[in-house]
Amino acid sequence: MELSIKINRELPEGTFKFKQVFSGFEQVEIVRKIFGDNTEKVLDNLYVIIEESRGYLYVDDTLGAIVVNKDYLKKGKDEYLYLDVIHELVHIKQFMDGKELFDTNYSYVDRPTEIEAYRITVQEAKRIGLSEKQIADYLKVEWISEEDWKKLMKNSGLKS
Repeated sequence: MELSIKINRELPEGTFKFKQVFSGFEQVEIVRKIFGDNTEKVLDNLYVIIEESRGYLYVDDTLGAIVVNKDYLKKGKDEYLYLDVIHELVHIKQFMDGKELFDTNYSYVDRPTEIEAYRITVQEAKRIGLSEKQIADYLKVEWISEEDWKKLMKNSGLKS
């Protein structure tokens, strides 16, 4: 799979402009659909915080920045890191629209913001050529149960 983006995996911990860490995303069709005519402006003004954090990536809902785990940035599979960035960019758009990203009235796999982000990410995973099995493996994260994983696949538009 050939992606038209570049990931700078050698950066130290710190805060960087999005394009210093992830370049070429402004040319990705799904990103242009997410942000429309504001794509360049949003990505030019978006920050990425690299730190030793738990997990992979998430959006800091006080700063509106993407936080990435330093080790995952260095060692993560290209396609997974790419898809995670797409997923977090959906959350950035939701944040910009004033949506509650971590609404505790919902479980993780039932949260509307997560369902939207995963649906778009799964759509992009299919577009870049991942099989249903590869996508299912991508969706299997350690913080959800087997039952929730199956629900997440269903909510994301995959067969279980």
